[in-house]
Amino acid sequence: MKRVIIGLSGGVDSSVAAYLLKQQGYEVIGLFMKNWHDDSVTISNECPWLDDSNDAMLVAEKLDIPFQTVDLSEQYKERIVDYMFHEYEKGRTPNPDVLCNREIKFDVFMKIALELGADYVATGHYCRKGIIQKDGKEIYQLLAGVDGNKDQSYFLCQLSQEQLAKSLFPIGELTKPEVRDIATKLDLVTAEKKDSQGLCFIGKVKLPDFLQQQLKPKEGVIVEIPKEQEIFRDNKVNFDSEEEKLQYLSRKIDYKIDYGKIVGKHHGAHYFTKGQRKGLAVGGTVEPLFVIDTDVEENVIYTGQGKEHPGLLKKVLFVSNDELHWIREDLALKTDENLQVKARIRYRQPLENAILHKVESGLYVEFENFQSAITEGQFVAWYQNDELLGSGVIS
Repeated sequence: MKRVIIGLSGGVDSSVAAYLLKQQGYEVIGLFMKNWHDDSVTISNECPWLDDSNDAMLVAEKLDIPFQTVDLSEQYKERIVDYMFHEYEKGRTPNPDVLCNREIKFDVFMKIALELGADYVATGHYCRKGIIQKDGKEIYQLLAGVDGNKDQSYFLCQLSQEQLAKSLFPIGELTKPEVRDIATKLDLVTAEKKDSQGLCFIGKVKLPDFLQQQLKPKEGVIVEIPKEQEIFRDNKVNFDSEEEKLQYLSRKIDYKIDYGKIVGKHHGAHYFTKGQRKGLAVGGTVEPLFVIDTDVEENVIYTGQGKEHPGLLKKVLFVSNDELHWIREDLALKTDENLQVKARIRYRQPLENAILHKVESGLYVEFENFQSAITEGQFVAWYQNDELLGSGVIS
């Protein structure tokens, strides 16, 4: 009998996943990951991980599977939290959920599980795994979940072949209502439990509150850049090569305070991210103000009015080689090769037509339509049909 260790989070998805594995004849062990107890950074007055671990234990009891808790808070702080603060300080916006899966669930946690004799590690993600034969060897595919509304393949866009080989996603073929239905019939304590919001594994904390405890407030100015500003005019039309054109279209505009007018003050550019609308506290504009860029060196936030502001819209982004990742290594592009794909730059964004252009220094992703608030530090992921082929950090 194959042994599966499942990450029981105290939520409904992993609870039902554990039940399904048991039904499929696996020997199932539930493991709860405790990822945070740093008293120097208060997360909230409540202690969500205690409630969650309690719920996970009750589910394990109900399903009659062994259960234990592992403390990964040291690794979580080092690999996720410190990295996040470092990225925000640099003016980039990391995605903690993607990192958490790559660094914690499918690395640290997976190693512990394999040491405990597991054949596989399972999670409650809405995605599927495929296996194909190519040139006499098995290749693993990461496929979108059947429930288009809940598909979580994007969060696993940094997984490797080695990690996928040892992974199982039992609820990938189900929709969320079907999962809740199973939990209700089994009378599981998690059946009606709301989906967790907030930071991956930390619980009910809002990101700005979390950042403010580590990154010190620093007053600076908010500048509004008008749509008509000269910098948004495409003056350069002739390019010597396709790469030169892509480089131009993906460029980061270097804003200056005198390009616009000062409209307010803020408490730290590193708390804000491109595309953000809330928290600026500037009124009196015809259309709402959006952050179009932040300058953490000079501590300035640049804004523009309306969703269609040219400072928000771009068709091309770049991923450098050291932040480029292929799940399907066999399909990785070589320099000067192109590939038609569907891509997204954030979770739950509908997939958009795009072309990948591999160049010496990295990869350009050229979208058919303008994308709003392409943000440095976030992940772009590309698909063919319902298979996620690869991803990269937007630079």
